[in-house]
Amino acid sequence: MSTAVASSPLASTTGSALLSSMTGVALLSSMTGFSRASNARGLTWELRSVNGKGLDVRLRLPSGWDALELAARDLISRRLSRGSINAVLSLGPEAQGPAGININRPLLDHLMILAADLPQHIAPPTFDGLLAIRGVLVAAEEIVPDAETKAAREADALDLLNEAMIALVNARQQEGQRLAAVMGEQLSGIEILVQRAAGRVAERGETARDRLRGLVAELVGSGVPIAEERLAQELALLVIKQDIREELDRLRAHIEQARDLLAQPTASGRRLDFLCQEFNREANTLCSKAQDVELTRIGLDLKVLIDQMREQVQNLE
Repeated sequence: MSTAVASSPLASTTGSALLSSMTGVALLSSMTGFSRASNARGLTWELRSVNGKGLDVRLRLPSGWDALELAARDLISRRLSRGSINAVLSLGPEAQGPAGININRPLLDHLMILAADLPQHIAPPTFDGLLAIRGVLVAAEEIVPDAETKAAREADALDLLNEAMIALVNARQQEGQRLAAVMGEQLSGIEILVQRAAGRVAERGETARDRLRGLVAELVGSGVPIAEERLAQELALLVIKQDIREELDRLRAHIEQARDLLAQPTASGRRLDFLCQEFNREANTLCSKAQDVELTRIGLDLKVLIDQMREQVQNLE
């Protein structure tokens, strides 16, 4: 019998974890989580997961359990793709075996057989003399279990690690759903700002045309000769430099793609991180083309929201 406990900023073990177990569908996952699993035989696994660029597994095993490392790493890597994982196996009194000093009976028996074959003129060794021979008295932890016992205890530890991993995955999924909700609100905020920017572009069109007409009138009134073809070219360039419709279209496309990624049952952290860079690039271009106080404010608000969203994305698997 064993117990597994998952912990995340959402303490409940229901919700997304239950949905995942019922449907078999993987949910959006954070890289942050904690779990612990123990059994009646005194084994305890504690797993801690934090952000990482890739998958970094750090194991801490008791003395004499080194053979478990490769199998434990393989089990963890099959369930997780990103995150820095600390996995610690500890032994309770039930799993540690007898404490203190023990007699290495096979060696003592062998020495006693040898002593019985000694010539009669040689005094037989005393018991305390036999105990003084190196290797006869050993610390409990130095006793190496037989192959069958060792295989059984390692299989027991791996079964328990699997339970701890299920709890950790559930904890990361719970946190992932919370992050997805936060980023959904941030995407809605970005969408509202894009709509405001589009409305401001329409208003700015009339203002820009009036300003251009005034500039042309001043030039004509000054008597400075202006070639109509050159004037048309300059006006066209000015309009192109201030046109942000392509940036707004790309921002709308990025919003749609981000929502699709948040809804996917696969690890999307890397792709969302790249998408945030694209969001930021369009916001920077919008600010540089704005030449309008209101549009500049909208662009700066966009950059703030995008940066906040990217902070959340850094936590996703």
